[in-house]
Amino acid sequence: MSDLLLLGIETTCDETAAAVIRRHPDASGEILSNVILSQIADHAEYGGVVPEIAARAHVEVLDEVVAQALSEAGVTLADLDGIAASAGPGLIGGVIVGLTTAKAIALAAHKPLIAVNHLEAHALTARLTDSVPFPYLLLLVSGGHTQLVCVTGIGQYVKLGGTIDDAIGEAFDKVAKMLGLPYPGGPAVENAAVRGNAERFALPRPMLGRREPDFSLSGLKTAVRQEAMRIAPLSEQDVADLCASFQHAIVEVIADRVRAALRLMRERGEKPNALVLAGGVGANEAVRRTLQKVAADAGTRLAVPPPALCTDNGAMIAWAGAERLALGLVDDLDVPPRARWPLAEPAAAPAAGPASESTD
Repeated sequence: MSDLLLLGIETTCDETAAAVIRRHPDASGEILSNVILSQIADHAEYGGVVPEIAARAHVEVLDEVVAQALSEAGVTLADLDGIAASAGPGLIGGVIVGLTTAKAIALAAHKPLIAVNHLEAHALTARLTDSVPFPYLLLLVSGGHTQLVCVTGIGQYVKLGGTIDDAIGEAFDKVAKMLGLPYPGGPAVENAAVRGNAERFALPRPMLGRREPDFSLSGLKTAVRQEAMRIAPLSEQDVADLCASFQHAIVEVIADRVRAALRLMRERGEKPNALVLAGGVGANEAVRRTLQKVAADAGTRLAVPPPALCTDNGAMIAWAGAERLALGLVDDLDVPPRARWPLAEPAAAPAAGPASESTD
């Protein structure tokens, strides 16, 4: 098998991104270009992503972003072995823009199309950045998703646990909003927490000690609101202390839930080669530090992509496309965009087969 050169397009939320990667026959890879155009400024005044604004912005700039990615990589469409694009899950307007563009390029350039599950792209990024072999435990914390997944191969994902209400990223964003911090909320809470006293507020640790590695964060979020209302009006130090206390609580919950998932994975007969942290919350330094210790205590290593590859980007889409193309998994041009597209089967179900069959 020879090298595979893939273009990846990502438009599921508020980043317009395109990248070119090369996958070598030994399953190692390199990023030749990774262009990301953020829409944060377009959505900041609304305190969150407005789907219609996001979709229009993707339409306006995607052609330029793709051209820049090809130029920076020093390749042409003729050089590529395939075109990969996020086909979901995500904001459907944005998904349609990226997938339709990829279909047009694939048709015009006579290249195979690979429709990528955005969550699978996050799940596989550590194989690009850290050459992580299967199997591994994945903590996926991307947007509205919080999942603990046993990853045993391409398209082979078993969900061990997840959230029964708010996702971790949503909890950070909602706490930021209630405390008057700017969008995006996750980094704002993390920055404020640096100046705060994490011991000031006795916040709950939901689900702590439970055998099943599930999360429930709405109660923690409500506790922050109640404390904020109790001491209102809030000073800058009050906000910092609330952020530090909230982050400390959520990090302890994450550590406990990951330990439970590691135990469950071993009970299933899988010895994890790594604990992989993927998704936007993976950029949080407090979460990284804690999971480093959890992994070491479990006799494995922590693999976390660099911050620029934790948030949405084209390189992860191109890489997932290359991993699938290496197995001969391609898609027809009538493949649909999806607002919802689960990554994994529940743990009680049989292990999944190829991704084209198991991730609907």
